[in-house]
Order: sequence, then structure tokens, then C-alpha cells
Amino acid sequence: MEHRPLIIVGAGPAGTAAALYLQRRDPSLACEILLLDKAHHPRDKVCAGGLIPQTIDCLDELDVPLAVPHVRVDNAQVLVPGSTVAYRGQNLCQVVRRHEFDALLAGTCIERGIEVRGGERVLDLRRENGRIRVETEHSSFTADAVIGADGSGSRVRRKLLGGAALNTGRGVMCDVPLAETTWRGHGERRYDFNFLPVADGLKGYAWAFPCLIAGEPHVNIGVYSVTMEGAVLGDLVRRETARLGAVPARIQAFPIHWYDRGATVGGPGVALVGDAAGVDPLMGEGISYAFEYGKLAAEVLIAQRARGSNDLSHYGDVVRRSWMGRKLSRLRLATRLFYGPTKRLWFAVAARSRRAQELGIRWYNGVDGVDRMSLLEGVRAFRTLHARNSS
Repeated sequence: MEHRPLIIVGAGPAGTAAALYLQRRDPSLACEILLLDKAHHPRDKVCAGGLIPQTIDCLDELDVPLAVPHVRVDNAQVLVPGSTVAYRGQNLCQVVRRHEFDALLAGTCIERGIEVRGGERVLDLRRENGRIRVETEHSSFTADAVIGADGSGSRVRRKLLGGAALNTGRGVMCDVPLAETTWRGHGERRYDFNFLPVADGLKGYAWAFPCLIAGEPHVNIGVYSVTMEGAVLGDLVRRETARLGAVPARIQAFPIHWYDRGATVGGPGVALVGDAAGVDPLMGEGISYAFEYGKLAAEVLIAQRARGSNDLSHYGDVVRRSWMGRKLSRLRLATRLFYGPTKRLWFAVAARSRRAQELGIRWYNGVDGVDRMSLLEGVRAFRTLHARNSS
């Protein structure tokens, strides 16, 4: 049986980010980290693949160039009840294919001396003699600490923290060659969000993202809901695809576990990151939070090791008090406002106030640190935008 001081279960953005932040803080830790993944990179991952500016900032911080094919999005079209909102901005998003992006991150880990083992599906985890035993399909390990980066259905969470993913939404999507559609967003560097189905009871939205598959322009079309409505969402994807003049070839679904500040995300020798811990409930975005969770977990783990401890029980408090935890809690409130009984009021405000649109996009995307502001600072930023737009 092999012993490693730290095992990270899941080599997606959250797991690799945790490893890279640990290595960045203390290069000597690279040889102590073992990343396990059930598949070998590059592996398929069902996801729209949007990297908001905050994610790019994290890549820059880790000195990881975005050296995979990507499509830059500068503009947005948003359909809301009673209005179509056109937003012309700058660098709203970079759209990647997840199998390429995740392989880039895993490859960077390997280049920096961190071991990544694919084909090691984790079957069981349990505490044993003061350590954590990790059983995979092919191997047995012990670890002083484990970081769970194994997605919405996290086995690490279920086996070591006893928590179920009670707050789980669903995304359903398909990819269509651009030539088979009437959509003009690709050439306009635009993504589309359609909130019209909210009026019919959908607690979510539909999207259309430009992307590249094997060098060819495609449209990624999907629907997100905070509730699990698989068959209904599939019908909505087909409807959205038809609206863009195409027929979906293959529809794929994926769960999205969203953040609950009361959920347990840390314990003795255990921390959860990314979808395992919970991401944005309003839009289902998770890649930027994967990096931020990885950074926080790395900081807590290094601080505890300096004290001679692997107890990560207070990690959840660190997450809750962080700007990320506050942002996720505010997004939870926004989910109730926009998808609940008051949805008409808040969509009307969003449709009619240009200042609200600009501040909302800047806040959501983490532009200029707006999302880290207090409520008072946010009001001041709103007034600044008002003065600027009025001059």
C-alpha cells in the first residue's frame, strides 16, 4: 500500500488548481501531492466551457497561459420577458473545450513535478489508524489529507463528511456546426442568454455559446435549471436549437451542485473544492469557483501543516467568510429573486436599467474586483457608473 501526504481526488480545474496553488506557495510540496482521476487526459467533459475574466486572472496568477483553442466573447444578447438586451462590452468570456482545457491544467501539474494518475476511479474512502485510506479500481493508498475535487456527486463528501448533494441543478446541452444554423453570434463574438422560459416555470435559462471543435466553428446550445428536470430540459434544448435553425445531433446532461453556506465542506484531513463543495446557483458557472476553492484549500492546508496538523474542519468557515463565499451567498439570494415569485419585478429592472446591466455584468465576471466589494462600495460603484454614463 502506497502512502502519500496529500491525495487530490479529481484532476479537473478544482483539483489541478489546488495542486498548482500548493506548488506555487511551496514548491517542495509537489512531490507530496498525488492527483487521481477516473479517466485519462484528455477526457470528455460535458460543459459549456466559458472562462470569465476572473478565471483568466487566476490562470495569470498561476502562470498558466491559455494555450488551447478558444473563442473570445465581447458582446452579449439577453432575452428577458418583454425585452431584448444587447450588451457591447469587452472580453466577457473565453470559450474553451473542456477536454483540451483540463488536459492543459493536468499537463502543467506534471511539468511542475506533481504526479497525475489517470484510470484510478476511487471506490472507497475511510478513516483508518489516524490516516485516510483511499481505494481505487487498481490501487490502495493512505493519505494524511484528502482534497475532494470529484464533482457534484462527490464520493469524498459522501464517504468522509456524510453529506449528500441536496442542492443540485442540471445542465443539458448539444453542439451544432455553425454552418447548419442561422445563428450570427459566432461572427459577432457574442453569447446569448434566453430567460424567456422563466415565464413558463423554468428556474434557469437557455444559452448559445460560440466554440471551436477540431478547428471548426460550432454553437454550444444548452439549458440550465436549478431543479432536476431532465426530460423537460431536453425538450427546451431541442426548441432552442430549432430556433437557431438547426437540429441537435446529440444531447448530453450533467449535474451542477450549487453552494449552500450551511453545508459541511471540511473536516479532519478533508476539504472539498469546486462542484464537490458547491458553485453558482444562479447561472451554474463553476470554473472560476474551482480555482478560488483550490486557492483557499491550499492556503488552509499549508497553514495547518505549519501547525503540525491536517485538521481542515475550519475550512468551511474560511470559505463562508471569504469574498467568494459572500458572492455565492448573494447569488443564492439572486436565484430566489429572479427564479421565484418576484421574477417579473427583477427582470424588469434588469431589462430597463443600463447601469444595473453594466454593474451586474462587471460584478458577475469579477471585473476590477467589483464582486469583492461590500454593499456600500457596490452602491458607490453604481453611482460612479451613473455619473459616467450621464456625462
